[in-house]
Amino acid sequence: MAEQCDVVVLGLGVGGEEVAGRLAQAGLSVVGIEARLVGGECAYWGCIPSKMMIRAADLLAEAHRVPGMAGDAVVTPGWSPVAARLREATDDWDDKVAVDRFTSKGGTFVRGWGRVVRPGVVEVEGREFEAGRGVVVSTGTKPVIPPIEGLAGTPYWTNREAIEAAAVPGSLAMLGGGAVGLELAQVFARFGAEVTIVEAGPRLIAVEEPESSELAAKTLAADGIRIHTERRVGSISYDGGMFSLDDGFVTAEKLLVATGRKPDFESIGLEKIEVDEWMRAGEKLWAVGDIAGHGAFTHMAMYEADIVVRDILGQGGPSADYRALPRVTFTDPEIGATGLTEAQARQRFKNVQTGFVESGNTTRGWIHKGDGFIKVVADADRGVLVGATTAGPDGGEVLSALVVAIHAEVPIERLIYMPYAYPTFHRGIQNALQSLSYRQ
Repeated sequence: MAEQCDVVVLGLGVGGEEVAGRLAQAGLSVVGIEARLVGGECAYWGCIPSKMMIRAADLLAEAHRVPGMAGDAVVTPGWSPVAARLREATDDWDDKVAVDRFTSKGGTFVRGWGRVVRPGVVEVEGREFEAGRGVVVSTGTKPVIPPIEGLAGTPYWTNREAIEAAAVPGSLAMLGGGAVGLELAQVFARFGAEVTIVEAGPRLIAVEEPESSELAAKTLAADGIRIHTERRVGSISYDGGMFSLDDGFVTAEKLLVATGRKPDFESIGLEKIEVDEWMRAGEKLWAVGDIAGHGAFTHMAMYEADIVVRDILGQGGPSADYRALPRVTFTDPEIGATGLTEAQARQRFKNVQTGFVESGNTTRGWIHKGDGFIKVVADADRGVLVGATTAGPDGGEVLSALVVAIHAEVPIERLIYMPYAYPTFHRGIQNALQSLSYRQ
């Protein structure tokens, strides 16, 4: 007989844990199911530990910038304190604290792999739970491992093994030039590894603007990283000490596969998931986070979790609005973006205009010319922005003003004539807007 409850949350990553905890606190009987670690990718292998690594690498880079600007400095990289901080932050990859956090709110926790067997019913480890109100799926994604000859069975890394590394390898080859790969490549390079990136496509972070790709390539090269684009690896071998790509085209002590992520629908008993504006994916079914298909970002999982909680509790409020999705690649300099790229905008609108300014021209000596930029993309017929990129130191922080502008459809004329703090990176927004030829 199925055990009865109000809600089953399948997957307790960031979004799932938020939904499960809030519904339990609201008085519903909630069963939370997680096979790995409660808290998910962000807490143990994603946002939190990776940003700790990035912060450490950025400190090294800042120290190297002292000569010629502020005196002299000598810095020696050391991975031990970084590895120790990661283990402390993740409780050495143990989720007892997170499990207790959920159960203290009144939820019931079940460890195991769950499957949706029929509407409102989930089976896990031989037990069935029937949810009177429904099931929320938040099982995230898994790494895409390309079917390259010889790769299977080798001790390659994904982002998880890279985050857990107790030492920096002497050399590291990386498959993939997306955000995750670039962030980790720069970290390991700054701590002394010889890093090579191999990307099958024509440019790095191809989902972003071409200007972002150019800046990323330039800054990574400055850190000594070798970059090969438009190169598909046909074979990989491992001799017990070194990886070899395409018979020695690239050799390295470690190989990091960062070629994207995908949902694992089969393991949870579903063919696919498509959500509406209330994150509803079918009869008695909701989905949040990466598996919902609107971006692999922790803030999106939290945003969607709030919508699901309000929908299940009948509280109303706004539904999902994805017009100004913010995203940041945390390289140094950071590359933040929101809304549409220029290419995407030109597919949707007839009259697209762009504005551009180099950050070095607006920040009065804070950074060198060419080390960052702000680009805005406008639908000139409506007189509003539909996309923007802010690349440079604190590029992700500067992005917030543009997210609000796009989301709220603030008229360009109002944005141009707003007062901006000066001489900050935010001032560059006004300069980029002024370079548009559009006028009301």
